[in-house]
Amino acid sequence: MQKGKPIISVRNISMEFSGKTVLDTVSFELSEGEILGIIGRSGSGKTVLMHLLKGIDSPPTSGSIIYHLAVCPACLRIAPPGIAGATCQSCGACMEPFDIDLWNGADQAQRDRVTRRTAIMFQRTFTLYGNDRVIENVLHALDDAGYPADLAVRRAADLLDQVKLPHRMMHIARDLSGGEKQRVVLARQLAREPVILFADEPTGTLDPRTAGLVHTMLADAARREGMGMLITSHFSGVIEDVASRALLLEDGKIARIGKPRDVISHFLRDYEEAQEHVSGQFGERILSARDVSKRYLTVDRGMIRAVDNVSFDVSEREIFGIIGTSGAGKTTLSRMISGIIEPTDGTLQVRIGTDWVDMTKPGILERGRAKMHLGLLHQEYDLYPHRNVLDNLTDAIGLEFPRELAMLKARASLLMAGFSEGAIDAVLQRFPGELSEGERHRVALAQVLIREPRLVILDEPTGTMDPITRRDVVHSILHARQEMDETFIIVSHDLDFVREVCDRVALMKGGRITSMGRPDEVLEEPAGHRQAVLEPV
Repeated sequence: MQKGKPIISVRNISMEFSGKTVLDTVSFELSEGEILGIIGRSGSGKTVLMHLLKGIDSPPTSGSIIYHLAVCPACLRIAPPGIAGATCQSCGACMEPFDIDLWNGADQAQRDRVTRRTAIMFQRTFTLYGNDRVIENVLHALDDAGYPADLAVRRAADLLDQVKLPHRMMHIARDLSGGEKQRVVLARQLAREPVILFADEPTGTLDPRTAGLVHTMLADAARREGMGMLITSHFSGVIEDVASRALLLEDGKIARIGKPRDVISHFLRDYEEAQEHVSGQFGERILSARDVSKRYLTVDRGMIRAVDNVSFDVSEREIFGIIGTSGAGKTTLSRMISGIIEPTDGTLQVRIGTDWVDMTKPGILERGRAKMHLGLLHQEYDLYPHRNVLDNLTDAIGLEFPRELAMLKARASLLMAGFSEGAIDAVLQRFPGELSEGERHRVALAQVLIREPRLVILDEPTGTMDPITRRDVVHSILHARQEMDETFIIVSHDLDFVREVCDRVALMKGGRITSMGRPDEVLEEPAGHRQAVLEPV
């Protein structure tokens, strides 16, 4: 659909948190049928802006967000502005133009009517009923949207067809891969028949092939439904492939707006390509896995081999990568290494001091002993929302430490997690809700490093980081290895990141390791290996 009438006018929006300006007099318009990409560094204000546009959290400090819509005076149905003058699909009355200032003058009932016709896909959260079937998740969304019950099952099936998941409709949602879950989320949002869809880093933790599939579905949905769409991403390729126009935020201000390629070029003007990675000198073995398997018995899919006869070693000071598509078994393997779940078969040992600890055996002298020396950063991490960053970090190492020592360790861990020296004092006093998603992710990484683990497992560490911040984290990991003799296992679909930071990588597909070696060997030679990374299982 061609770009139509303006559907949102943003006029001089500013936002402050605890005296810090995170948005500074931002103004632009979004038209119906338009896909506007918002790009910028972690902390530039992307998520705050999107939440304001959706009507989430607190009102802006100043400025206005005006929705231009069409409304039915009889049944109050809301539609895009281009529908004004047409017949209401629900009751047959004539649709009328309707403007509303979302944060100024509108009462709560009016605001709720508008925001119910918008939809949002959040970062790093799938917002599904995990114990329900896929089709039941979509039926819940249709019921919430007031869709006629006698037509709901066919509509739910149609929506799952649109996101290419008809073969998963009877599966339990928790058993899906990350990419499949995100497509169910999209189906649930489309069930609302939104006039605007907000997509906030919707594919940051997905492998490139799966992410590309979701991006195509988002663009197709915008064209098919004639809705406006705002999508934030730190991946320049996402904005260039999906958006018709792009907006660059820097320190809360619009630095540039226009053609995606021009805006991206300006964004990356100070980005330096990483230098060739040089492996460090390794120590003795610290982890040994032999024929490790993990099987699950499910009602719907029978026996699932999440991890199937996997064997490998990791040495001290090594940075070992585990790569593959969503559903390949990477996260299950990392959870076994960190002691959260037990293998079904095989042996898995971690060396603590001079002793080898059996991770298949529970108890404080076995797996419990090793877990104290292992650090894991989950994809879906969590911080205490009502405690500032300093308290989140110091609580992680216990209250028995003197406050001065805790402060020193908090500063050092934030520095290793990619924060600049000049930003740390301000970050320590802020609350998680006042940080961007990328900043929260780095705080969660610092929360792991502050515990001084012998082995750190990072599950998709760069999913919400822009290229510049990602470069900082590469340097931080290499610094931690050099200065602290730290060992890392990195689970990732970010192939550029893996090339920059890992000494060796293991490629997983269908629960098995299909190739292992230096990143250039696994990702480039032979050609089929690279294709295996990108193809869905």
